[in-house]
Amino acid sequence: QVQLVESGGGLVQPGGSLRLSCVASGSFFSINAMGWFRQAPGKQRELVAVSTSAGSTSYADSVKGRFTISRDNANTVYLQMNSLKPEDTAVYYCNLAVGRDDYWGQGTQVTVSS
Repeated sequence: QVQLVESGGGLVQPGGSLRLSCVASGSFFSINAMGWFRQAPGKQRELVAVSTSAGSTSYADSVKGRFTISRDNANTVYLQMNSLKPEDTAVYYCNLAVGRDDYWGQGTQVTVSS
């Protein structure tokens, strides 16, 4: 059974920074990609950033230049979020793509407000 555990969310003022972490555990053979999605109230879940096992990264246009995704080993992914804006407020979900399967974390709330 695959489990993803996220941490690092919270309340921050506009212009501030947060760092999200996600650790994957369990039995899986080959990771295709790890990434972060977010869902704001009343909106669909959207891709924020993804890091593939081939070494490439991609970002939503709305976060380019402010957010950085990184991985320090095969099963841990981070999202450094700088210059946060109120519109970044959402529940952030970690995603693990393995073969044809997708796994999700439980989500961590990020609130940007003064």
